[in-house]
Amino acid sequence: MNEYYITGIQQVGIGVTDVYQAWKWYRKVLGFDIPIFDEKAEAALMLPYTDGKPQKRHAVLTFNLQGGGGLEIWQFTERTPQKPHFDIQLGDLGIFALKINTHSPDALIKHLKNHQVEASMIYDLPGYNTHFFFKDPYNNYIEALENPYIFKNERKPNGGVAGVIIGVSDIDKSLPFYQNILKYDKILVDKQGYFYDYETLPGGQNKFRRVILTHSKPRVGAFSRQYGQTWIELVQVLDRTPKKIYHNRLWGDLGYIHICFDVINSEKLKQISQQAGYPFTVDSTKDSEIFEMDKATGRFGYVEDPDGTLIEFTEPFKIPVLKKLGIYIDLRKRDPRKPLPNFLLKAMAFNRKKD
Repeated sequence: MNEYYITGIQQVGIGVTDVYQAWKWYRKVLGFDIPIFDEKAEAALMLPYTDGKPQKRHAVLTFNLQGGGGLEIWQFTERTPQKPHFDIQLGDLGIFALKINTHSPDALIKHLKNHQVEASMIYDLPGYNTHFFFKDPYNNYIEALENPYIFKNERKPNGGVAGVIIGVSDIDKSLPFYQNILKYDKILVDKQGYFYDYETLPGGQNKFRRVILTHSKPRVGAFSRQYGQTWIELVQVLDRTPKKIYHNRLWGDLGYIHICFDVINSEKLKQISQQAGYPFTVDSTKDSEIFEMDKATGRFGYVEDPDGTLIEFTEPFKIPVLKKLGIYIDLRKRDPRKPLPNFLLKAMAFNRKKD
């Protein structure tokens, strides 16, 4: 295979102080109740981002089967995670907000209110989806994005991860990375000025250039139907100097630590990315051809966008379908570009974590 493929956003990593407490909130309030792995281990390969020392951690990868990517909820187990050294504002460098799918913004706002979560008003932006903002209990901003697509109707007001908002220092410098390497080739919005839908966000009254990207063609791959369409929003603040969100902090500290893309042919991706000036800073194949997390196996690597935001690439090899029965799918024994049958993915509902 001479090409690589971006299948979709597999997950966004969130650093927290208590993994089970945070998962319970995301499970009860936002429906992320399908665990893929739940593992305590040592993050021995992330040394460039953990002060050169292996760090023990506890991580849960969890999905909302209604459609979209998942969350990797991540906690240090032998170190107190650090919060930012300043109040994060829109436009600061790194992942500012998570995007999630909702087929009914009104229903989701009502649902959030029932869980004592305040939401902004609903906004319309020409060329983009209806959306609104709210916060989780851990001071992380979330954008709910109206999207009628539903993979498995679970009668929830929202689905899974639909993208992220990323602060960058220079959009023109960042666009080649997101358009060419991550293949977000379609520009939906490219505007400069003051934006009323940003006004309730910290720092949102500044002047910005914002570019909202998506992909012009449906993604391919085993989980592409689950992930669905995704969006990347690049935000450049024009009237102040932005700060780096993870300045003097470690990967795994509090907040959005990375965005992870499910890929096909990660070796080819590594070659192309390096040629473009974005070398893998972490590569799991340096130690072993296969990386294992709680019996799910694959390969992963990290690159940095032009401002140092961490982008993870994961190529899954074996994944659990009916974990309780020990039933797994080996993706290497099939055409990796072909979506898995819907019934197999929907069968993961039997793994649901119930309260």
